[in-house]
Amino acid sequence: MKRLSNLFPIAIVISAFTALASPATDTGLVLWYTKPAEKWVEALPIGNGRMGGMIFGGVTNEHLQFNEDTLWTGKPHEYQHEGAVKYLPELRQLLWDGKQKQAEDLAMKEFMSVPLHQMAYQPFGDVYLSFPTHTNATGYRREVDLDSAMAKVSYKVDGVTFHREAFASYPGQAIVWRILADKPGQVSFSARLRSPHKMAKTSGGSANELALTGQVEEGGLKFEARLRLESKKGKVTVANDALTVEGADSATLLLVAATSFENYHAIGADPAGLCDKPMRAVASKSFDALLKEHVADHQNLFHRVTLDLGTTDAANLPTDQRLKNVAHAPDPQLAALYFQFGRYLLIASSRPGSQPANLQGVWNDQLRPPWDSKYTVNINTEMNYWPAETCNLSDCTTPLFNMLEDCSVSGARTAQAHYGARGWVLHHNTDLWRGTAPINASNHGIWVTGGAWLCHHLWEHYLFTGDKEFLQKRGYPLMKAAALFFVDYLVKDPRTGKLVSGPSNSPEEGGLVMGPTMDHQIIRDLFANTASAAELLGVDKDLAAKLNEMRGQIAPNQIGKYHQLQEWMEDVDNPKNDHRHCSHLWAVFPGSEITPRETPELCAAAKQSLIYRGDGGTGWSKAWKINFWARFLDGDHAHKMLVEALAGNTFPNLFDAHPPFQIDGNFGGSSGIAEMLLQSHEPDPDSKTGGHVLELLPALPSAWPKGSVHGLRARDGFELDLAWNDGKLSQVKVHSTLGNTCKLRLKDRLVAVPIKKGATVTLNGELK
Repeated sequence: MKRLSNLFPIAIVISAFTALASPATDTGLVLWYTKPAEKWVEALPIGNGRMGGMIFGGVTNEHLQFNEDTLWTGKPHEYQHEGAVKYLPELRQLLWDGKQKQAEDLAMKEFMSVPLHQMAYQPFGDVYLSFPTHTNATGYRREVDLDSAMAKVSYKVDGVTFHREAFASYPGQAIVWRILADKPGQVSFSARLRSPHKMAKTSGGSANELALTGQVEEGGLKFEARLRLESKKGKVTVANDALTVEGADSATLLLVAATSFENYHAIGADPAGLCDKPMRAVASKSFDALLKEHVADHQNLFHRVTLDLGTTDAANLPTDQRLKNVAHAPDPQLAALYFQFGRYLLIASSRPGSQPANLQGVWNDQLRPPWDSKYTVNINTEMNYWPAETCNLSDCTTPLFNMLEDCSVSGARTAQAHYGARGWVLHHNTDLWRGTAPINASNHGIWVTGGAWLCHHLWEHYLFTGDKEFLQKRGYPLMKAAALFFVDYLVKDPRTGKLVSGPSNSPEEGGLVMGPTMDHQIIRDLFANTASAAELLGVDKDLAAKLNEMRGQIAPNQIGKYHQLQEWMEDVDNPKNDHRHCSHLWAVFPGSEITPRETPELCAAAKQSLIYRGDGGTGWSKAWKINFWARFLDGDHAHKMLVEALAGNTFPNLFDAHPPFQIDGNFGGSSGIAEMLLQSHEPDPDSKTGGHVLELLPALPSAWPKGSVHGLRARDGFELDLAWNDGKLSQVKVHSTLGNTCKLRLKDRLVAVPIKKGATVTLNGELK
């Protein structure tokens, strides 16, 4: 609104500011248990982006299962099906003629990826510790402290208290593990290094080091890990492929790992050489020095956001017991812990220099993991990064954008081979080798908007950070090329004259079709964002005009006979369908084409569709529904979905249970909680530069009447602290990183608040 009189009588305090100060550490940020893990999904995760570890916490026998993010099956190769494009017209005509089965059969023969399936993420190895004298332990506790990113085990045996502390250091690129006792000379154990791969062996290196070497398969990736044991006093020996320490005051294990992966088209790196450098570096430092740099690095990211939703006596129970009780016993602090656990996992599985977080982040113990633990880009990979911008972890998006640049190269070959189109395309999966062609089966593999959806993250990154250099050099070139593909790909529907997508599908629903609603929503979003970016950068004026023109010609969202948002061009939705995918609601979230205020009729139809789908589903599906209900401004229903996800789709270690384990539900849950507290997707009606309206506590549930959040991010470069009491805002602090005017929705009015770059505005008493 242009009338600045709307600013008053709100009290405003403006001060020079470089960064929002973090409040005191939240001591509730601990997952803890009274017994060791019996299953992998009970073990506790640590990670440094590239390496991940799962700590089981056994007493006489301890186990660390570990991963490195470039260990996959396969080797560099192309996936596109050369010559597939000549069958494209026939496929479309068969679908126009209603001959879906014939189209799917033809596509299976002539249009699918070569080979038909992509490759799998692999477990790397295991460290086993043996403490044969540690029987009859008492006072056992196992935990992971999210604030320090450290897993800990403690117990007492014969009057001696033993402690184990493990962390995965990003600065050190190693896993560090210390074993100590409260009395001298009591630390004695043996350590073994193993791998589930048949072509692997362990040998003694130096007097205090083991080396694990191997190869995933003939012609595939080679790998090496090193395990080093250093002790304070005591004696260290290497015998029978095991490290042994006797009579030490404390001992430290250092683990590094590497593969021969260079990039998606070269695997000639030297794993041994890649292990040498980090091992020399961490071995030259004390445990305390390694811990100090690890904690400082982690907390630089983790401390950006704190969340207080209140507490009850439930917070005094072990985490696994709290999960069993949450459906019938209020536990707001568990929701806050779950929110921060998602942020912890993103820090631990996606850092500059690593691969992006895959279907299981960076953790996997199976040679044949569910869905190969790939990058499923018809929602799962995108969901992994939903909390990155809102939850103040923008730094963690770098690996995702690196992967997009790779896929734009392989995707250009797929675009030509399959569609005769410019630009690049990514179907519903990719892997370490950056496959972009349609895989598995034609009834779900031919889905063309994976790359377009991922381009949404490029534009969002710009909206949150205002990083124009990023937009110019990385974001816009990828968006432009993705948009050019759809300029060539879209085809006119002979029945309606509208532009439609096809052949494609609505993920996991309805088979191969022409014109799925989700595709159209994503393509409109891509065209709009690309045109806006071009205008902002002062380039490609003609292309921007064409994209805007074509966007208006794409088949629109439609309301069907059951008052639902149609999933397809035809009104064939089944109101009894409760499938986990709600793909046609993309425009509600993560898109913003459908909103309660701007498009109320479409919003009501989308809400009706979600009601028909129901509250059930897998872990990631419930996480998506938290975000949907938050966008529908229904905090109590969003909270209901959160509780159901915790109670029914969460393993004891807080990993999301699809089941099996998929990490996307964790990230989607964190995103949903953030959306309940702050939204900034609504366009500012008065802005000439694409600004947004910030809505504070838009979907606050009655279960959280009092609380506060520090450090959430909003579009247009704002960072916010919110406090509320009796379900009403009591204080707001808005920090500007870009110097834009902040448009706030306060009750039933819009308020424009000018804030200089680097300054903070405080609004308090008049909010009541």
